[in-house]
Amino acid sequence: MTENNSATWNTLPTAVTTYLTAHRSRDVTTALSAFTADAEVTDEGHTFRGSEAIGTWLGSAGSEYTFTTEFTGATTTDATHVDVLQRLEGDFPGRVADLHYRFTLDGELISRLVIEP
Repeated sequence: MTENNSATWNTLPTAVTTYLTAHRSRDVTTALSAFTADAEVTDEGHTFRGSEAIGTWLGSAGSEYTFTTEFTGATTTDATHVDVLQRLEGDFPGRVADLHYRFTLDGELISRLVIEP
């Protein structure tokens, strides 16, 4: 049985905070360093596999919009699964979106990330 536990920014795994901070500042190299070489990212229904594809996605994701992100909460179900809720506000359609960043960890790195409402 899995159990959801609230997490604060300071209790999140380092790979998660490294990715979120670097992605917010569009630091592709640092964000990519938080992933395993064979990681997968699913965003807007598209899945990107491996460092090269994820790096390309990181460099272009959301680049057509100006927006801010705010950490609004997180839960962990076990040592390898973290769900971070972020609020995005900007000039994209709808102007505000609450998105879940669902991380799966492999050791100290992210092996899977699914971004969805």
